[in-house]
Amino acid sequence: MRIGLAGVGRIGAGHAETLRGLGAVEEVVLADADPVRARRVADKLGVRAAGAVEDLFTAGLDALVVAAPTAAHAALVTRAVAADLPVFCEKPLAADLDGTVQLMAEIAGTGVPVQVGLQRRFDPGHIAAREAVRSGSLGWVHTVRSCTLDPAPPPAEYLPTSGGLFRDCSVHDFDAVRFVTGREVVRVTATGANRGDAFFAEAGDIDTGAALLTLDDGTIALVSAARYNAAGYDVRLEVLGSKDSVVAGLDDRTPVTPAGPGLRPAGPPHTGFLERFAEAYAAELRAFVEVAAGRADNPCPPGDCLEALYVAEAAEVSRAENRPVDIEEVRR
Repeated sequence: MRIGLAGVGRIGAGHAETLRGLGAVEEVVLADADPVRARRVADKLGVRAAGAVEDLFTAGLDALVVAAPTAAHAALVTRAVAADLPVFCEKPLAADLDGTVQLMAEIAGTGVPVQVGLQRRFDPGHIAAREAVRSGSLGWVHTVRSCTLDPAPPPAEYLPTSGGLFRDCSVHDFDAVRFVTGREVVRVTATGANRGDAFFAEAGDIDTGAALLTLDDGTIALVSAARYNAAGYDVRLEVLGSKDSVVAGLDDRTPVTPAGPGLRPAGPPHTGFLERFAEAYAAELRAFVEVAAGRADNPCPPGDCLEALYVAEAAEVSRAENRPVDIEEVRR
C-alpha cells in the first residue's frame, strides 16, 4: 500500500514515522506547504517527498493522511474522496461547525472511508473504561469526570484560528465521554475564566474552562480544561458507577501529588499529548491502514467528530450566554 501524508509538522512527522514502520505500507510519500521541510523529514526517515501537496494526487496513492493546518483540512478531504482515496484526517475536519456540516454533505454517500483523528479512542485506558461500562461491572454509571490540563499555553498566534478552548481542546473529552459511555450528550452548561496571559481574552478565548454535560440516560459528566498546569500534562477520565469505579490515565507519571500521606508520582510527568498518547497515535494509524484496505470498519467516522463538535459548540454558546444549552439548539 502506498500512503501519502500532507503536512509534516509535529503530528505529521510522527505519523510519517509510524507509517514507515507498518508492514502493510510499502511506500510513504510526504508533502508539505514548505517543500524544504518535507524533504528534510523524508530524508531523515528514508521515505519519498513529493514536490508539493498538489503532487500527492498524481503519486499513485492508495490512501491519504491529512495532518496539514486546519484551514487545509476540508479541501484535502474533499479532493481525496473525489479521487476515491480513503483518508485519515486529524481533527477538526473543517475550520468551524458550518464547514464541517458542509463537508459531510459533500462526501455523504460516496462510500469512501474518512477516519477522523480522535486518538483517545485508541488509548488503552479509555478502551478499558469503555469495556468496564459495557460489561456492567460498574453497575449503572452516575458520574463521568474527564480533564485535559496543558503544562503551558500555546503561542498567542495560535489562538485566533484554534476555535477556542472547548472546540480545540475539550472536544477530545467530549468525544471520550461519548465513546466510553456509549451515550449521547443532550444538554451543556459551561463556564470559563482568564487568569493567565492577556492574549487569551484578546482572542475572545479562555485559559480555563469547565462544562457540565447531561447525557441521554441522566448520567452527569464533568469536563475541565486548563492551559496552565505546570505540574505536567494531565489527561484522565473517571467513570463512577453504582458498583465500582475506574479511571483512565492514572499511573506513576500522573502529575498529581497527595496533599498528605499517599502514593506520589514515581516518574516525570508527560510533557504533552504526543508523548502521553504515543501508543494511541500509532494504533489509530494501524487501524486506518486496515480500513483503507477494506479489512475493518471505520472506528472514528465523521459523524462522531460532528457530535463531539456539537457539544463543543453548545459549550461555547453556554459560556457566552451564561445559560444551559440543549444540543438540539446548535444542531444543523
